[in-house]
Amino acid sequence: MQIKLPDNSLIELAGDANGLDAAAGIGPRLAKAAIAARVNGVLVDLSRSLDDGDRVDIVTIDSTEGLQVLRHSAAHVLADAVMQLYPGTRLGIGPATGDGFYYDFQLPLPVSDADLPAIESKMEEIVKEAASFERRELGREEAAGLFANQPFKLELLAEMPPDEAISIYANDGFTDLCRGPHLPDAGRLRAFKLLSVAGAYWRGNEKNPMLTRIYGTAFPTAKELDRHLENLKEAERRDHRLLGKQLDLFHIDDEVGAGLPLWHPKGALVRKIIEDFWRDAHLDNGYEMVMIPHIASAELWKTSGHWDFYRENMYSPMDIEGQEYIVKPMNCPGHIKIYKSRTRSYRELPIRWAELGTVYRYERSGVLHGLLRVRGFTQDDAHIFCRGDQLENEILAVIRFVLFMLRTFGFDQYDVFLSTRPEKSVGSDDNWARATEALRTALEKSELNFEIDPGEGVFYGPKIDLKIRDALGRAWQCTTIQVDFNLPERFDVTYIGEDNREHRPIMIHRALLGSLERFMGCLIEHYAGAFPLWLAPVQAVILPVADRHIDYAGQVAARLRQEGIRIELDYSKESVGKKIRNAEVDKVPYMLVVGDREEDAGDVSVRSYAEGDLGEQPVDELVADLARQVEEKR
Repeated sequence: MQIKLPDNSLIELAGDANGLDAAAGIGPRLAKAAIAARVNGVLVDLSRSLDDGDRVDIVTIDSTEGLQVLRHSAAHVLADAVMQLYPGTRLGIGPATGDGFYYDFQLPLPVSDADLPAIESKMEEIVKEAASFERRELGREEAAGLFANQPFKLELLAEMPPDEAISIYANDGFTDLCRGPHLPDAGRLRAFKLLSVAGAYWRGNEKNPMLTRIYGTAFPTAKELDRHLENLKEAERRDHRLLGKQLDLFHIDDEVGAGLPLWHPKGALVRKIIEDFWRDAHLDNGYEMVMIPHIASAELWKTSGHWDFYRENMYSPMDIEGQEYIVKPMNCPGHIKIYKSRTRSYRELPIRWAELGTVYRYERSGVLHGLLRVRGFTQDDAHIFCRGDQLENEILAVIRFVLFMLRTFGFDQYDVFLSTRPEKSVGSDDNWARATEALRTALEKSELNFEIDPGEGVFYGPKIDLKIRDALGRAWQCTTIQVDFNLPERFDVTYIGEDNREHRPIMIHRALLGSLERFMGCLIEHYAGAFPLWLAPVQAVILPVADRHIDYAGQVAARLRQEGIRIELDYSKESVGKKIRNAEVDKVPYMLVVGDREEDAGDVSVRSYAEGDLGEQPVDELVADLARQVEEKR
């Protein structure tokens, strides 16, 4: 039989060939590196039989998909080890994640981080056996019998569509309900580490049993694993929750409520700086500012479709004089109402309206995480109303704008995804196709590498998602650009065209930074709390050597403040060395020491948080340099 390779070339294979045979047919080196295959677009095991005419792409362990297969297999080995060590364990699920894997268990006795070395040791024993992962398909009754003592598996089994094949994987005597694929054998799992133990409700619902979740990670080589573990240590040092407290930026108070951050003066100042820059940049790019209320009638959300498609993330209605109101989860319906406040002409389009709009969404307590996942947050939101002939140019302009914004804040590495139509959606096939193609074309013209993320669009339209990479290479979801033909129809949004008839505009939803809370958390961790000068809440601290230098320190402070530099003076009785250490703990960009020599010369001794001792500088020269750095947003 013949199979087709990604470059459209053909190779001949025996009639009973599988993915491994295909890899061997291409070359022995690929056969050694292969761990799975993509056949006609579907990821499968190497052992899966091929048919004549199949399109086959061999997956290696060093690819993104290969890493997912490796980690999913590690989760199975973890479950095998736990079942051997803790008989009577009930199994939940064990997926691969972005940087590792986990498995959920209902255990017969408590397990803590102290138990992880013993579980790891058992995993190593299983790996040494190098048993194959063997896939088998079962009938529904046979599968139910096999998992008769596993209630969570039976629940998953009962929800599978009647026409879906039920597959199991067996390895080292352990069997799991799983779609796969997996490594050819457990011996390929050479570098793994269990990381932590946590609680997790079954399927993320607090009404379900609390399970024990064991997290781990796995890499193709020990060197890559060691590098990742070092990054995890560095990530702990950069944790925005710890730095938020250390730098006096924000905190979350249980009495106020989980997921509702309180901004301290320094944190609020950083937010103001971001917001001021954001507003000025939007005005420069042809946007106008609007503002809408924090609550709206339930009828608005029924018209928009959020009541039907997003209700689980909305807070319960409140009764106000017999009418139901809801705190807003989105800003778009309010912006639409502003648009509809009068008749619009084709000459007015495109209309670009922006708002730093605070929204409230119901997030379960188990997923809340500092500033990164909260219940009340401010979106850097905007909506563009445009004609069909303007759509592509508007998307291109948004892409240019977002790259400018992100690069200004120090982010220049991105993962870009084009998210397509989900199963639960509204709108015509034609509109979905038009919207998706407009986004695809804009990405291609912008020369951005992107991946298709199937089924991850929002219910009303496809979208571009842009994830920024921080100093540790971690991906953070910030930017989203969504094309929407649906809401203009639901709200009967129109404009008067050149033909003097009503036409339907197209709506673009976009957020550049995402939420300010999440973006702040990302900034804190990206810079490890040491903000660049233009963002730092305190840009310089003046350190008088003795009390007799306080007057001169005040004169220097006044000169810096004239140029808008944010200054603090340390009048404490501590030594200069201790004052410097205190300022470095606070991650102040510049420390300015003034003593007899500096006062006599009209200078300051400058120490940079990033570069160390910079020596003496005349005050005017320093002021000009700092003002230039702020202006250039270095």
